Amino acid sequence: MGEPGDPPEGTPESAPGGGGEDEYRSVVFDESFIRAARLQEFSAQERITDHAPAVRRRPGLHRGLTRQAVLLVILIVIAFGTAIYMGVRNPYQGATAARRPEPLRMTVIPLSPQGKVPGAASVSQLYKHSPAAEFRTAAGGINLPPEQHTAHFSESQVYAALTTVKDYLVESSLDPDVLTGKTVRPVRILLDPQQLDQFDRSFDRPAADGRHEATGWLVRFDPKQAELAGTGIRVQGTLRATETDADTLEVASDHTFVYALRPAGSDAKASLFTVRRELHFRFDRDDLRMHQAEVLVSYVQAGPLSCSADSAAHLHPLLAGQAPKEGGPAGTDPYDTGGTTSLCGALAPSAQPSL
Repeated sequence: MGEPGDPPEGTPESAPGGGGEDEYRSVVFDESFIRAARLQEFSAQERITDHAPAVRRRPGLHRGLTRQAVLLVILIVIAFGTAIYMGVRNPYQGATAARRPEPLRMTVIPLSPQGKVPGAASVSQLYKHSPAAEFRTAAGGINLPPEQHTAHFSESQVYAALTTVKDYLVESSLDPDVLTGKTVRPVRILLDPQQLDQFDRSFDRPAADGRHEATGWLVRFDPKQAELAGTGIRVQGTLRATETDADTLEVASDHTFVYALRPAGSDAKASLFTVRRELHFRFDRDDLRMHQAEVLVSYVQAGPLSCSADSAAHLHPLLAGQAPKEGGPAGTDPYDTGGTTSLCGALAPSAQPSL
């Protein structure tokens, strides 16, 4: 039987059971929903008075920022401030900007023999009867010191500096293509970029001015005069790393290289040629990262050479059986302020093979 008020013929099948109220049972009018409503019904008392409309519009709610939004804004401000602070207070930026690489200061001293240069058909016999008999061969003679660190540089950073110096010595003193003047690129790529102009000027327009001698950067022989008699170059020397300040490492190298040479394009007897290179390198943190070095000082003694030979572009060795024509170094005029001082030394007989 139907409920009172139901149609006599009963509730239509299409209508929801339980009356129209069932349509809104899934809608919950909770307190937050009511507070958020933009329209508000006047009370019965208010409607009796002067208010004709049944409802009034409520003013919009002025909601503040949520706690999460406030925290997000604070974090953004902190991150932005930190980025600005680090940009201004970068500990490496000031040091890099304050110190630019210095020009390489170089000295190349020829060593003149006191008689004819000894020679032999056998390169091994030359080495065996020379002071280089116990030297190691090629890169095996450039040894790194034991692992070490400094106050501001780790072992890996000191090792990186020493390895770069060793690579520089190998490329500039042992690479056959560099020694014969075919290329300079293996040496050039190891230099601090701000020294490249001086390096290029030394090869484009070499001069014995203490700044632009190609032989101050590397060892190379005049290819028209001499060639290598063997690749077993003998080497002995030391490396030493020190910290000069919190952002700078320096490495000092002192090595003697002994080459077997013969006249270019000839099967004549070979002779030995000795080059002692004392180099000082400097590294900042960018140099360590880029595997590059700044060369500060290059002090070279090489012989047998003639004192009168121009050694700025190439070394012109005296070979087996040759002797210097001049009796000593060229004269120096102390009144010529635009000139350079000639430097030459005597090659001791004990430095030559005793054949």
